[in-house]
Amino acid sequence: MPHDRTRLAAAALTVAGVLFLLYPALRPWADETTVDGAVHSMSSPWWVATHLFAMIGFILVPLALLPVNHIAAVIMWIGAGLTLPYYGAEDFALNTIATKVADGQQLDLLGLAEHIRYHPAAITTFLIGLILLGVGAVMAAVAIWRSRALPRFSGVLFGAGFALFIPQFFIGEAGRIAHGVLMMAGCLWLAVSLFRTPSRSALDRLHPDGRLDHPAGIAPTEWAAMPRTRR
Repeated sequence: MPHDRTRLAAAALTVAGVLFLLYPALRPWADETTVDGAVHSMSSPWWVATHLFAMIGFILVPLALLPVNHIAAVIMWIGAGLTLPYYGAEDFALNTIATKVADGQQLDLLGLAEHIRYHPAAITTFLIGLILLGVGAVMAAVAIWRSRALPRFSGVLFGAGFALFIPQFFIGEAGRIAHGVLMMAGCLWLAVSLFRTPSRSALDRLHPDGRLDHPAGIAPTEWAAMPRTRR
């Protein structure tokens, strides 16, 4: 059963990694500070699809972290919950408005888009959610580094990708696609490490802070009886 959980986690991370790359790679790009550019991007079916890819990725990643670090998974779940409403507005609301403008209806697309994106409650929960996602990912990376349950570097790119999620919004198309590559690489590296974890993995003895309950090869009763100076 533990091995089944790690393989499911690896599969979830693999799918999430691919989706995080497809999000910027297939997103329609144009100058969204102009009406024509905004209509071109936001009215496209790919606008809906690619933002949905990101939302599914945010849902899958905390599920995948459950075998690795429960506290990190919970933090990322909270972060995903706070982030998804903003993505929903960005995805469905802006697409609906842009489609109406494309059909010739008179709407102030740029003004509406700014009000939707920068609504105080929306932008606040969005930023808090992304910060929590970054914190959770870094916590998972630190736990992996300290635990020896998985290769030490297997969580580094994963943590870096989520930590850079807010800064990547302020760079251009190429930079955002590069960040998508980083996200996919981080998720896939961690997925492969989880997939290769043996069934009696040290993951089952991993504390939330990254310490092992007892080292591999030492029975729990023997470990508990050891003086702390020998541990």
